[in-house]
Amino acid sequence: MENAIGIAFILLPIVIGGAIALFVIQSLKAKQKKGTLGNKKTAEAQTWLNSLIPLGLVFGSTGGVLFSLFSPVFMGTAISLGAALGLLCGYFAYDHYSKTKETPS
Repeated sequence: MENAIGIAFILLPIVIGGAIALFVIQSLKAKQKKGTLGNKKTAEAQTWLNSLIPLGLVFGSTGGVLFSLFSPVFMGTAISLGAALGLLCGYFAYDHYSKTKETPS
């Protein structure tokens, strides 16, 4: 019984992270086919838009490291789940920011 729980704790972050990654990839692929990927008028705004998903991964991984330092969670589990949640948050930020209108400055 202990072996099954140990295997579940090893596989659970991989399954959750994989499901989140598949969701994000399939959503972006569907947007690309529809032609509704986010486009901004200025190069700076477009660069910011394109950087949201990788920034989500970086901040999620950092959050996972910090979480594992102060809790009894394994570092690998915390980093992988943090990166997956960061990917999901980065995608939602990308989706939200791509729908907003640019204000002239």
